[in-house]
Amino acid sequence: MSLRSKDLLSMRDLTEGEILEIFSTTDEMKAVIESGIKKMPSLAGKTVLNVFYENSTRTRMSFELAAKYLGANAANVPVSQSSVAKGENLIDTGRNLEAMGTDVIVIRHAMSGAPHLLAKNVSCSVINAGDGMNEHPTQALLDMYTMKKKKGGFKGLKVAIVGDILHSRVARSNLWGLVAMGADVTLAGPATLLPRDIHKAGVRVITDVREAVRGADVVMVLRIQLERQKSALFPSTSEYSEVFGVNNAMLALAAPGALLMHPGPVNRGVELMSEAMDGDQSVILEQVTNGTAVRMALLTMLTCGRQGGNA
Repeated sequence: MSLRSKDLLSMRDLTEGEILEIFSTTDEMKAVIESGIKKMPSLAGKTVLNVFYENSTRTRMSFELAAKYLGANAANVPVSQSSVAKGENLIDTGRNLEAMGTDVIVIRHAMSGAPHLLAKNVSCSVINAGDGMNEHPTQALLDMYTMKKKKGGFKGLKVAIVGDILHSRVARSNLWGLVAMGADVTLAGPATLLPRDIHKAGVRVITDVREAVRGADVVMVLRIQLERQKSALFPSTSEYSEVFGVNNAMLALAAPGALLMHPGPVNRGVELMSEAMDGDQSVILEQVTNGTAVRMALLTMLTCGRQGGNA
């Protein structure tokens, strides 16, 4: 029950077998969460540090709770109040944290590739909790786990990912994982929010969201990331909502029993209407629960297979 690498940096690093093993371990961890006990000795004596250079609620808290449920020492490094604010670089920060006996560093950073750089310079495990517009592998794993539990598998599964594809690390990690597992993925959104050459990843890319949703087994809606846009890529949020926002009428075009997903946080009334978000097809809150279980599985698999913790 371990991964080939000491780190989890990208969905592209995982084999199909490893993904399925992560899901199998997640089943065990979800049972712990649902038992109400929520305390295991698996990671007793281990230390997990969250180093988030960007804001986060779900991901950071999910990792913190996952570590604590497994019996680890868990702490959040307040980057704005740390030596980073005094000019310390990422590698020196990582090496100093490792020198304190850290076994796992969970990092979110605004620069793509930052977790990869850190992982090359420390011997403890590094988990990518989101790097710029590049990837967010643990989000993809919890999304895919949710799909598997609800739909049974990925072969031929029709998944529509709609919204701000250009700025979405969630979209990139999901498409790498889903395509590798045999799903049929369609990306849809305004032409200005679709990355150039993304079709080379083995996905269909269109600008008609309704066409993307038609017949889909899973509809994943992405947040409009205004904070990452350097220029206006669509006229207004109200116009975006009118043309690309997902509501019940649009969701009715999907396959019967289709799942509605969103990685959060949701801009209600912009990319997703409340009527759909709060409807029976929404599994958004279940994604959150599954996220903690997936992260428990990853912490277990990255640490328990390594003798001596960060050695």
